[in-house]
Amino acid sequence: MAATRTELDDYVSAQIKKYKGVYMPLKAGILERILFKKMSCERLHPNPADEFCFPEIGPSYRIIGEYEEKIRRAQQYELDVFEEPIMVEKMSPDGYLILNGHHRWAAAMRCGVGKIPVKIVNLTQDTDIEKIIKNSKHDKRLTLDLDEVVFGNLDESLLMKPLPFPRKLFYKERIRTGIPTILHFLAKQGYDIWLYTASYYSYDYLKHLFRLYGVHADGVITGTKRKVETTAENKAKIDTIKNMFRDNYGETLTIDNKGIIRFFTSGREFEQYDLECSPADWSHEVMTVLERIAKENKE
Repeated sequence: MAATRTELDDYVSAQIKKYKGVYMPLKAGILERILFKKMSCERLHPNPADEFCFPEIGPSYRIIGEYEEKIRRAQQYELDVFEEPIMVEKMSPDGYLILNGHHRWAAAMRCGVGKIPVKIVNLTQDTDIEKIIKNSKHDKRLTLDLDEVVFGNLDESLLMKPLPFPRKLFYKERIRTGIPTILHFLAKQGYDIWLYTASYYSYDYLKHLFRLYGVHADGVITGTKRKVETTAENKAKIDTIKNMFRDNYGETLTIDNKGIIRFFTSGREFEQYDLECSPADWSHEVMTVLERIAKENKE
């Protein structure tokens, strides 16, 4: 579908109007996520919460033009149009919502590309979070950032061995050494394990990845920086979940690369433990602090 600027603007506007008030995310099955690697541009829908779709901001035609040039060069030499797939989420009533890659999608539309590479992900939904909290039997939780702490930009020596073949072909992420020990210890101390990532991983993908490393994660929240349409309904959902976390967990433990913070909902008090150690000694220092906290709780 070739399009001039005006045609693209009109097309995006029509798409936003068509799905406004009826869009709802759906879970994509494992086979669907494995088999569907390319899709026609018409099956992908622009995200109304993305600046790309804001009339006052709109798409950058400079960026689109740069992608168009790359597409034509790739077509000339019969190469793949894009190296990285466009991240999408299955949606009701039809098609897939674009999470990341609007400008590449627009360039493909303008160049008349038949199909483009996609990656379908199941992001954590509000109903997932509410269900986990309601079913929780604990009043304490750990929050851990996957991007900075668990996967991070770490030296090879600080990561656990790759999973055995053939699992390592599908699960390529490697967990920081010591993480399973830390999570096992906290689970025994009565903490729910909540993992957070800004990246567009599938919720079930990460749950299974940690299971393969022998770790049970109670909650995995993906795409924490994703753009969500600002509506009264969405704001109410966010407030509901915040209140559920506050009411269910009297204590929240947060571990990062530089320290541990122990926050108590009642009275809004907190304890802070700095980790002044090398990355190689990080897990040992974390365990030392956690064991001290556990000992103090028993006294």
